[in-house]
Amino acid sequence: MTQDRSDNSKAKGGPKPSREERLAEALRANLQKRKAQARARKNDAATSQNDKNEGS
Repeated sequence: MTQDRSDNSKAKGGPKPSREERLAEALRANLQKRKAQARARKNDAATSQNDKNEGS
């Protein structure tokens, strides 16, 4: 029975790197998305400030 458990732990150990790689990729994608959103908000704020200054 102990051999079966060790075989199972080896099987579980196999997917860990791919899971970690998948999570790392998701983290990078999320960071890029958040940066793009921040840039868009910054550009929108700058545009609205320019519109207010031109109208005054």
